[in-house]
Amino acid sequence: MRKVVIMNSMHLEILTPEKTYFSGEVESVTLPGTMGSFQVLKNHAPLISSLTKGKLSFKTEGEIETMEIMDGFVEVSDNKITVCIDSLTDKH
Repeated sequence: MRKVVIMNSMHLEILTPEKTYFSGEVESVTLPGTMGSFQVLKNHAPLISSLTKGKLSFKTEGEIETMEIMDGFVEVSDNKITVCIDSLTDKH
């Protein structure tokens, strides 16, 4: 099986205690941080941040996916973004 890699991409995982909602390559991610919304692009500095209820969106293969999330946290390191959330309230 051949893996397609998007130029300027990062690997995103969106996890809840019940399941993995998304795992794949993305171009950008916008997250609802506790101190305000922020965006992560390729080669972002490493960070760990708390998340609050709000809209999480990501761009993959030119399409923007959006979902409403509950509280959680995000870790960014070496172009890998791991989002751990309590629950997903709505997926668009």
